[in-house]
Amino acid sequence: MTKRGKKKIMPIVIGILLIIIGVGMIAVTSIANKNVPAMNSCVDSVLETLGKNYTVTPVDVGDYKQMKVYGIMKFDVEQYHIEELGNLSVMRLNMGIMQMSTIVITPFDKNLPLLSADYMYIMGNRKAYLEFYDVVKEKDDAYNTLMGNLQTVVDKYNHLEDFEAKAAWYEHLLTVDAYKSCTDKNDAEIEQMLIESLEAYIAHAKELPLLSEEEKAEKLAITLEYTNGLVDKGGVSTDVFKKELGVEETKKFFDQVFFGTSAQ
Repeated sequence: MTKRGKKKIMPIVIGILLIIIGVGMIAVTSIANKNVPAMNSCVDSVLETLGKNYTVTPVDVGDYKQMKVYGIMKFDVEQYHIEELGNLSVMRLNMGIMQMSTIVITPFDKNLPLLSADYMYIMGNRKAYLEFYDVVKEKDDAYNTLMGNLQTVVDKYNHLEDFEAKAAWYEHLLTVDAYKSCTDKNDAEIEQMLIESLEAYIAHAKELPLLSEEEKAEKLAITLEYTNGLVDKGGVSTDVFKKELGVEETKKFFDQVFFGTSAQ
């Protein structure tokens, strides 16, 4: 091929590449525009449901408001105090082709499990995690009734495809959990499973007495065994933060914001 021929072809090749890049950017934008509302809807519904039943007060998270991991992952972080219940943390991530949200309720004032919900939106595919951790001293009749009610809610969604979660050291703390692999067609059902579980959780919580100071101290100690264990022994998400932020900064974030244990 002559030099003149090469010169003629190059603009065509560059043009094709620009078109491919442009189409890719449009596709990513389109995906994000669909996924972000689904992600935010879950968070908004949780806040609305809690707000109907409790005084929910935002907490200033300071420098943790936006956390950068690996330079490209920017987590928007929120924290709330739920009166007569405990700590609520929310984390959201929007990377264009992928979105993620995490919602954690860490109870301190009543004999309740820790609630953790994670959602990953990758293109049209979804992974939903709903977990209840037994950070309690005693599983009395009332507690077992709650876990039974939560299992009943989760069982309603058995028709949604399950996936096997990675084995972890804290499995012994899980009584009720759900791991669903879905598409955007299941967004409403996944959100409903979370909200129905939360409603069952709240209805039970309202019937429970507040813990005494001694009981609260015992519950906090058990909770710290789990939260400190995540830092010491690791976890899927925890390992990402430890690698980027370091062990001490990750623990500080967990204590002050994510689980709110240092405020107790």
